[in-house]
Amino acid sequence: MQLPAEGFIDVHVHIQPWEQLKPEVRAKMVQGRPDLELISTFQGDPNAFADYLDEMGVSRCGLVNYPAPRIMGFDQSTNDFVAQYRDQRPDKFLAWGGMDPEWVDDPRGEMERLLDDLRLDGIKVHPPHQGFKANDYLEKLPELRVLYEICEERGVPVMVHTGTSVFPGARSNLGNPLDCDDVAVDFPELKLVMAHCGRPLWYDEAFFVCRRHPNVMMDLSGIPPQQLVQVLPRLELLSDKILWGTDWPSPGVKNLRSNAEAFADLDGFSDEFKTKVLVDNPNRIWPVL
Repeated sequence: MQLPAEGFIDVHVHIQPWEQLKPEVRAKMVQGRPDLELISTFQGDPNAFADYLDEMGVSRCGLVNYPAPRIMGFDQSTNDFVAQYRDQRPDKFLAWGGMDPEWVDDPRGEMERLLDDLRLDGIKVHPPHQGFKANDYLEKLPELRVLYEICEERGVPVMVHTGTSVFPGARSNLGNPLDCDDVAVDFPELKLVMAHCGRPLWYDEAFFVCRRHPNVMMDLSGIPPQQLVQVLPRLELLSDKILWGTDWPSPGVKNLRSNAEAFADLDGFSDEFKTKVLVDNPNRIWPVL
């Protein structure tokens, strides 16, 4: 199929304040990239990035940010960065932020700041980079429960990284999608998005959790599109629960359009399903105002 003429929505793009990155993480991030100058321009110029999105055929995109001071270097101010960035072009951007419960004195107050003052469009939880499991509120991190409770009350989606990470210090064993099964059980009205479908070790687990729970969705970011039919052959059974994302500019993602074109060209899925993933499903979660 051809990509939609009205554009497609990429819910998972990383425009972040790289000046906060730890040196060893930044070295991994920039390794072998020919487009560093372009990325740097976009980090400081929302209008330039919005113009680029138009060239790529992207109607809107989600800017994924989250604090992970111990492993990545990002602190709570990354929320202010992404909110201010989004506010310059709210027609193009959705702002994902986050909270590291172990690094704030008042988790409830911080969550209220993120959702009331900054008006974030979604909250990101990244277990391998933040150092806790998605279900650690059950035993040792009760502050994490506050994050889920407030987002459930407000109808704000929570994206949880599922799968591995290649960055120095990341704890990949914390990325098992089965941890999200507890979250979905305990917060049945929470809009829960499992990023990356458990890539590359836990595709079956991610599929199971998403199929089991009405409130759980998945995004396809970070998965080479040509592998989707092989690793998730029954994905179309979840046609109303799948969101498009690229994870750009993470390693291995050339640009936003090329990945979407590869997905659109797949023989294993129907055009109706592809349109839901690229346009209809994200527009249902984040209606165009």
